[in-house]
Amino acid sequence: MASKTKRIAVVTGGNKGVGLEICRQLADEVLVVLTARDEKRGVDAVAELHSSGLPDVIFHQLDVTDPASIASLANFIDVKFGKLDILVNNAGVSSTIVDKELLWSLDLPNEVIDEKAKKSKVVVTQTFEGARKCLETNYYGAKHVTQALLTLLLKSSSPRIVNISSKLGQLENVQDESARKTLCDFDSLTEELVDKVVSEYLKDAKDHESLEKKGWSSNVSGYIVSKAALNAYTRIIAKKYPSICANVVSPGFVATDMTYFQGTSTVEEGARGPARVALMSDGGPSGRYFWTTQESPF
Repeated sequence: MASKTKRIAVVTGGNKGVGLEICRQLADEVLVVLTARDEKRGVDAVAELHSSGLPDVIFHQLDVTDPASIASLANFIDVKFGKLDILVNNAGVSSTIVDKELLWSLDLPNEVIDEKAKKSKVVVTQTFEGARKCLETNYYGAKHVTQALLTLLLKSSSPRIVNISSKLGQLENVQDESARKTLCDFDSLTEELVDKVVSEYLKDAKDHESLEKKGWSSNVSGYIVSKAALNAYTRIIAKKYPSICANVVSPGFVATDMTYFQGTSTVEEGARGPARVALMSDGGPSGRYFWTTQESPF
């Protein structure tokens, strides 16, 4: 197990896919607390990393939508380590209904999909419950975990927050003009304004006609709003807490169960950007968006 001087990282949704690979890539340099909703899957993931020669990984259960579970993790980190150096908010859901092998529909950005996906007749549908779950997990979940661990992060001499996002969360994909205008005004952004964008979207998501009136034609609009809101929240945290290096990273179009394993990148490639930003040297950029390993516009 790691020495007392080793940095401590928490990775949410760490039992599979990009999250598991982020844990793997971090575990050479820091002590990783791998979290997952399902205890058995989390314990099995830790055992896998141990067997591959990475002993500095431990498990703690975490459901990012459960306040008691979040509080339990925060208490565990406080009692065991007294501080936190790195938080990777990776846990996320797509909450769409797919009738074939691919997750991505034809109206997604060209940078995200390949020719094979473009030619596929894919039907992706979104229910209100699916949209609500997306926002509850991808935005509010990450936000509430961050808030619960902020005090511990501020005790670190070199705190880092890495929020895992998506190309779909970029502002050009926010079709609601009012929401995009709010999220584009970086200087005026507040948590209250971002929450208002999310709550207004959820009101509209109950009625397809309301979504259409706001300009939404995308059938993954809940996912788009959840990631755009997370991106905005990251900028707010970076500005509010200058000692914390907080950034957004999109791992790219990675072949995982979220993409029905049709992605164009491996999990090793997808985890490279988040791991690199998490381990960035002091004085690095904060409040930025990275597409894989390259800085890009929000």
